[in-house]
Amino acid sequence: MDTTTLLIGAILFLSAFTQGLSGFGVALVSMALLPGIIGIKESIALVALVGITVDFGVLLRYWRSLRFSKVLPLVLASFIGVPVGIFLLRRADEGLALAILGIILVLYALYALSGLALPELKGRIWGYIAGFLGGLLGGSFNTPGPPIILYASCKKWEPDEFKSNLQGFFLQNAIIVVLGHWLSGNFTTNIWGYFGRGLPWLIGGLFLGLSMDRWINPEVFRKIVLVLLVIMGLRLLL
Repeated sequence: MDTTTLLIGAILFLSAFTQGLSGFGVALVSMALLPGIIGIKESIALVALVGITVDFGVLLRYWRSLRFSKVLPLVLASFIGVPVGIFLLRRADEGLALAILGIILVLYALYALSGLALPELKGRIWGYIAGFLGGLLGGSFNTPGPPIILYASCKKWEPDEFKSNLQGFFLQNAIIVVLGHWLSGNFTTNIWGYFGRGLPWLIGGLFLGLSMDRWINPEVFRKIVLVLLVIMGLRLLL
């Protein structure tokens, strides 16, 4: 096994473990690490396939808690945001794209670590705004998480509902993103090769994360991941 395959496998394992345990993180973790190995555009295409696989797996675990009516505004708005994001990605300079991704990771992680009390959002308009932003980031960088996680936190959903509703949005967003990349011809032979060789690592990380969510404090783990995201985001900027 060559070094690149081993590194990709380890990253996919860690990212899937993170989402299995905490309900989010597959895209944030993988997009913070993969661009330094295979470049940002190939990373985005690969993470599209990774995301749809992990989101489906986590949703299978928590589907009984899914309240689709609560994520419907997010879903509808993301239909507009995703193609806009993919359009912008195709015209972006890689250095600029990496810098923007680094800024997104750092700002989100610092805000999440700050412990600031989040206001309770009322009205469906906030769902449409968060859904569009999530779709935009999903299409351009495969990181729809920050606006969606902030929105979900402000809605004060219970833990299982939080995880389930997030997966409901992430899965449909991943389907749109995968379709968009497929229509754009972004799934090359290299991408399918990376995905196929990394799939066992991905499945292993997902199952381990799902099985350990009762033994590891998800909040402590979440804070560790956020600190790492700050470091990895700064690395993309430097």
